Amino acid sequence: MSMIVSREVRLASRPVGVPRPENFELVETKVPEPGAGQILVRNTWMSVDPYMRGRMDAGASYVEPFGVGHVLEGHAVGEVIASRSPGIPVGATVIHFAGWREHALLDAADATVLDVSIARPQDYLDGLGQTAFTAYLAVTEIARVRAGDVVFVSGAAGAVGSVAGQLAKKFGAARVIGSAGGPEKTRVLTEEFGFDVAIDYRAGSVADQLAAAAPDGIDVYIDNVGGDHLEAAIGALRMYGRAALVGMISGYNATDPVPGPVNLYDIVVKQLTLRGLLVVEHLDRAPAYAAAATRWLADGSLWTKQTVFDGIERAPEAFLGVLGGANTGKMLVRL
Repeated sequence: MSMIVSREVRLASRPVGVPRPENFELVETKVPEPGAGQILVRNTWMSVDPYMRGRMDAGASYVEPFGVGHVLEGHAVGEVIASRSPGIPVGATVIHFAGWREHALLDAADATVLDVSIARPQDYLDGLGQTAFTAYLAVTEIARVRAGDVVFVSGAAGAVGSVAGQLAKKFGAARVIGSAGGPEKTRVLTEEFGFDVAIDYRAGSVADQLAAAAPDGIDVYIDNVGGDHLEAAIGALRMYGRAALVGMISGYNATDPVPGPVNLYDIVVKQLTLRGLLVVEHLDRAPAYAAAATRWLADGSLWTKQTVFDGIERAPEAFLGVLGGANTGKMLVRL
């Protein structure tokens, strides 16, 4: 087998504020043949996710920052085209963390073989993937939804929020309210994802719209946005309300410290519980989720939507689109 010429996306420079196309570099490279215990994967699908914005900055976080001049990384699915591992044959479909490239040379231990007879390969980056698993943790464990609850989800048309709203209903919520940007996304929330009410945060005050949608308050908040959404939710939460803080995309590109909600004392008065969620701390629960979600996807009780960009050269555009809200459901790049 001759050495393969492949393309990959590297971090050209660290962004200040909103990332720009010049912060990325598309590079042609040669991929060697696998050594003992290794596999060579032709990537077919890759994921771009909001948390990657934090990895573009220098400094310590819960995940190592991307290195300037180095290829980016993230979850990807692909087909094994060469193998020197007895456990992973040529032709197998695998998931791994070496995305942002057309071909990945991996130790076999860093890849997991997927069963593509029960779900499509791309579903393992979406409904069976880490974003949907995050939503599951948020509604079952971090801000546990109980029968009869009123639930508010921000970023509800995104990969996490769209699943969180559906699972909240599945686990007994009486009313699920979602926020999204624009009339098309709010239509999708109610007509396709099954939310009871959709708020268009571009159309006016989130707090006023939430008060109209839930005049008696909410019990649970799933936060993907932060900012005015978090402030509105704190104001709307009833006594002993719970919030799962999953992400705060409204502040990811900020160059100055982001102001906190002005109503934090409500947390004391109403004895609220606000708990952060990092999915990497709960990976022991992932197999149980995947088993359940496989059934839900098959019987139609969990439904996902994907926004797809084609070609490795469009991966930066897809990523910038996620940060700007261009996606409905999961943003994926088809390679």
